[in-house]
Amino acid sequence: MSRGADVAVVGLGAAGSAALLALARRGVRVVGLDRFSPPHPHGSTHGRSRVIREAYYESPVYVPLVQAAYEAWARIEHDAGRRLLQVTGGVMLGSAESTLVQGALRSAREHRLSHELLETAALRARLPAFAIPEGTVGVWEPRAGVLDPEACVTSCLELATRAGAELRLNTRVTGWSPRGDGIRLETATGPIECGRLILAAGPWMTELCGELGLPLTVERQVMAWFTPAVRAPFLAASLPVFIWEWEPERTFYGIPDQGEGFKTACHHEGDVTTPDTVDRTVTPADISTLRTLLRRFIPAADLPPSNAVTCLYTNTPDRHFLLGPHPREPRVLLASPCSGHGFKFASAVGEVLADLALEGRSRFDVTPFDPGRFRTRAAGTPPA
Repeated sequence: MSRGADVAVVGLGAAGSAALLALARRGVRVVGLDRFSPPHPHGSTHGRSRVIREAYYESPVYVPLVQAAYEAWARIEHDAGRRLLQVTGGVMLGSAESTLVQGALRSAREHRLSHELLETAALRARLPAFAIPEGTVGVWEPRAGVLDPEACVTSCLELATRAGAELRLNTRVTGWSPRGDGIRLETATGPIECGRLILAAGPWMTELCGELGLPLTVERQVMAWFTPAVRAPFLAASLPVFIWEWEPERTFYGIPDQGEGFKTACHHEGDVTTPDTVDRTVTPADISTLRTLLRRFIPAADLPPSNAVTCLYTNTPDRHFLLGPHPREPRVLLASPCSGHGFKFASAVGEVLADLALEGRSRFDVTPFDPGRFRTRAAGTPPA
């Protein structure tokens, strides 16, 4: 089969744009396709800020990958000549027994990360704008910070194009099939042939992998920005990124004011939807949910928001990544429906995908994220 590309990447958000760059840097003939023109507000890669953190409460298995991501973001930042990451420090708050605190401590201790366990009084001193209940503790980590998702995607795409990648934007992929020694993509503008295929289509993954019956759900999320009258305690010089488990298994997070206001959102608890039917209008009920949390825990920020937008999580049943070969077609890689916590890893995931596409292996152990695991492991069981 005559090939138009060695590798095609479908979906140019976080993981896809980084994979396109990693492949282009290696001299591969690679084409990237997206149904929109990224960065765009229709999926999961927008909102001006994403948290990056190292003491990973979800599982210690993520720590080597996020450490590689820090290095990869630094290289992209240097090559693009654009600031992508601001280090603010970070704190995970909750009861001493909370999943968040215990998970962060486990990762920090297992990987010997710099961290502090802060008791209630120390938290109140460090976070004076917060109303911290007695018995709340926090895990402080100095390397946490904020990535600019739109700038990250823009940088990856610009650098990939500079390295020889072809972009086909505003091009919807309608299907794919094995053909001879490669893959044939069907698009709204005609077929494309490639040797390997990376599907990184986020909330549209089920559309492209429907025959697998992957148990993915798309969840509507709302992010909002608030501008208190006294802004100093909410600026990055004073406020770290944070995640707060305020009730068992219920969390919200915050990102310091970087010019548009203090940003906060609930993590999960959104309505199940689809990328084509989601209600993108932010409702009074959406804001009321956030303001109830602010009134209780950060009263100075309990104000009408200056801005609010929706985005999408694409969730697996266990809320861990989907990253690896298609269970029925090894020439196709499935990438990163990442359950609302994947952006920070994208620079490293791009390298992993390039390794898997070209060499069939990666220096990282990605077996915990195998797309075939749902056939063998009960939902909710964390990676080993």
